[in-house]
Amino acid sequence: MIKINFIFDKTKSSLNFKKLILKSYFNHPPQKANCIVVAGGDGFMLQTVKKNYKYNKPFYGINCGTYGFLMNKLPKKNLMTKIKKAKKLIINPIKIKAVDLKNKKINLIAINEASLFRQSRQTASIQVIANSKIILKKLVGDGILVSTPAGSTAYNFSANGPVLSLKSGKLAVTAISPFRPRRWSGKIVSNKSSIKIKNLNPKKRPLALVADNIEKRNIKTLEVKNYKKINIILLYDSSANLVNKIKKEQKRN
Repeated sequence: MIKINFIFDKTKSSLNFKKLILKSYFNHPPQKANCIVVAGGDGFMLQTVKKNYKYNKPFYGINCGTYGFLMNKLPKKNLMTKIKKAKKLIINPIKIKAVDLKNKKINLIAINEASLFRQSRQTASIQVIANSKIILKKLVGDGILVSTPAGSTAYNFSANGPVLSLKSGKLAVTAISPFRPRRWSGKIVSNKSSIKIKNLNPKKRPLALVADNIEKRNIKTLEVKNYKKINIILLYDSSANLVNKIKKEQKRN
């Protein structure tokens, strides 16, 4: 028998689902569960996965949000059967090391992307290095982001970045509203790469780092790597397969 740990967002639809589902299922602690069911939207899913990946349990997302790209459809019945038949998908997050103006070291992980934004009226002034090679000497604009394949259909795609296959072994480096060079189309790099981003003028042109849903301000330098030590297992119904969703987005590109 599958033991489930349920985690619910605080939205109205999530709480309604909570009342309904806990009439039929016991909510086991994550340490004793075989599966973690997350009821909410994509943002809540990312937040929950990062808090609970340490338990090494698969995550089954149920969409109680708006779009639910990372989620399965809200089940009307037979949740246990759906979980048993669901297919596994393993993804790796990115590891982020940053240093702020006070030389404080910041360590985070992100499943979708790490973004550097200007945090004042001044445009960002950024240099990008991949494996000790400068790939962009100076970018002037609103910022830059590094996206995983799983996150490439999110903010990265909205910023005109490429949609990456989950099996591509790549990361996308995408400019956010670039002013100079005006038509820089970004860069696709191997996920074995070490990507370093420097704020060329951190006092006059401060930058904020956003790793999925966590924000840190006044960033001087940033390093991003694929983090293969963490394997996150996601469960999907055949009708909600993430691979197929990404393929559909690629056709829209």
